[in-house]
Amino acid sequence: MLLYILKRLLLIVPTLFGIISINFLIVQLAPGGPVDQMIAQISGQALSATSRVAGTAVETAPIDSTTYPGAEGIDPQMIAALEKQFGFDKPLHERYFKLLWDYLRFDLGESYYQDRRVVDLVIERFPVSISLGLWSMLLTYSIAIPLGVAKAVRDGSRFDLWTSAAIFVGYAMPAFLFAVLLIVVFAGGEYWDLFPLKGLTSENFDELTLRSKIGDYFWHITLPVVALTAGSVATLSMLTKNSFIDELGKQFVLTARAKGLDERRVLYGHVFRNAMLIVIAGFPAALIGTLFTGSLLIEVIFSLNGLGLLGFEATLTRDYPVMFGTLYVFTLVGLLLHLIGDITYTLVDPRIDFETRG
Repeated sequence: MLLYILKRLLLIVPTLFGIISINFLIVQLAPGGPVDQMIAQISGQALSATSRVAGTAVETAPIDSTTYPGAEGIDPQMIAALEKQFGFDKPLHERYFKLLWDYLRFDLGESYYQDRRVVDLVIERFPVSISLGLWSMLLTYSIAIPLGVAKAVRDGSRFDLWTSAAIFVGYAMPAFLFAVLLIVVFAGGEYWDLFPLKGLTSENFDELTLRSKIGDYFWHITLPVVALTAGSVATLSMLTKNSFIDELGKQFVLTARAKGLDERRVLYGHVFRNAMLIVIAGFPAALIGTLFTGSLLIEVIFSLNGLGLLGFEATLTRDYPVMFGTLYVFTLVGLLLHLIGDITYTLVDPRIDFETRG
């Protein structure tokens, strides 16, 4: 297993290289980059835009206005200053190799618009996304797996029918809509004012005792986590149920029952290990989805500054260093989670040996 882990860790490097390369070329060659956006602001006489390059004189050849739609009538030196500010004064291949070299040293650059290092922004936002993702996944698996097992054992019963109805409602309702419902009911919308509407902590968080800080943290994160969990529980519980029903009908289960083993030992000693493989297989993708995509609207609704919101805002403003920085972190975490998923396979079923796969 150690050899397999080493191989997977080595494969992370070319995988990151390929993903970063493809996205670099697509984004760099796409129209509407940061220079275009700044030119549009300057054309609209936005002082905040011109002030960033004011007083920066650059000797350059006249700029072809066809390179930047809307640049006609703007001082070529101003455009050249913008290109230098955003790093577009160098050829494409130089920017590309500089990006690779910086990322090998985990230097993600500096944001175009926030005047801060991307690493600092990621470190600042990462705990929010991790909090949402980990607590949501923990709650999801804690509820969905026992519920799925119970539904499989009682398949067709009244319990199965009622829980299926609730599950289908949870599956059909998007997380952001459920979040709005929670706000209306529990955050002072129309009924009770039991939970805060925004933020991960209170304004006086630093003044609280350790016990009060823990309580304040869970008080703030309750509604966002519940909103994220609802749909995940619905999906995972049905997946668990179907997987267990499939295993319960196999010959080895009938043989175990014929030998006189009690139902609990059959269920958790024989069926559980095989049935959980398909559930574990989807864990890395589910966690990535919860961390970086599923939580985006939740972060917006509850005013939580996480990585999903950071990447989304960077995409809108063409803040390329932040875009590539968040992409780099997403990809790296995703690859590591897939490796953890494979390791978990062997913990659930030691018969699986990835090193002998052809």
